[in-house]
Amino acid sequence: MRSLLYLIAVILIIGWAVGLFVYNVGSLIHILLVIAIIALILGVIRRA
Repeated sequence: MRSLLYLIAVILIIGWAVGLFVYNVGSLIHILLVIAIIALILGVIRRA
């Protein structure tokens, strides 16, 4: 489960980076980043 959480977080971060530099979609890109950060934090909390 933990590796799946990291995979989702990495995909969301890549999506955020692509969206930030290629497209100007607005707040959707930042929502993806926040979701990715939350997923990473949850992974660290569950591992501890």
